[in-house]
Amino acid sequence: MDPLIFTLLILLLTGILVGFASGLLGLGGGFLMVPVQFWLLTSLGVDPTLAIRISFGTSLAVVIPTALSSAWGHHCRQCVLSRPLYAMIIPCILGGFTGATITTHLPGRWMEMFFGIVIVLAALRMGTGAPLLPGRSTPDTLPLWQYMLWGVLFGGISGMLGIGGGIIMVPVMVSFMRFTMHQAIGTSTALMIGSAASGVLSYIANGWGAAGLPAGSLGYVNIFQWLPLVAMSIPMAQLGVRAAHGLPQEKVRVIFIAAMALTGVWMVISGIR
Repeated sequence: MDPLIFTLLILLLTGILVGFASGLLGLGGGFLMVPVQFWLLTSLGVDPTLAIRISFGTSLAVVIPTALSSAWGHHCRQCVLSRPLYAMIIPCILGGFTGATITTHLPGRWMEMFFGIVIVLAALRMGTGAPLLPGRSTPDTLPLWQYMLWGVLFGGISGMLGIGGGIIMVPVMVSFMRFTMHQAIGTSTALMIGSAASGVLSYIANGWGAAGLPAGSLGYVNIFQWLPLVAMSIPMAQLGVRAAHGLPQEKVRVIFIAAMALTGVWMVISGIR
């Protein structure tokens, strides 16, 4: 098969999975997109350090329209909480830009391993955390300053790892911030829009004119990879939202943990090689 056709098919399939994961689990899909894009880029001869930065930047660019589609679906089902969202959105945006800037100056292999370790730790924390308790399903009693601190952390990790941040936000919201699973998915998806947008701007600015960029690159964002991913992820996000609200919260939680653990281990192994 022609390498370009093969690459296109892989990206389209990844876009389908990313969109569904966004709607179902509140994830930006970076945990899928980053490994796939990195593999495709390095197989085409792109330097690994450059490839991981492009993977992060392009992944965040896909998150923006995908999260918009997903967030709207969750909002219509009253699972996007306005008070936490408004408190965290600005810190999240600032953190996203800062995190992305840091990543563009670090060795690619370090970021691969860090990406994997963070995801594995998040999966372990969510898997061993206490279950939701009756009467603790609303986060409205938490002080605003806590939301602001979490917002900076969420945005920073999102920018650094090229992910929407849901893979970190959802476990924290469920385990520490008293969200239900559905509330965490909906609210984290809305937050991704801001953190991803600021991160994309940083990846474009810091990668502008970098040597060795493949065709179709705007800094560390590659349009040729972005288009097929977005074409599939936007409509599939709506299907994911429907699936999320048709499943019990505990089943969604188990799926979320399994997805995080498998991806994290894969990235750690890749970084060690």
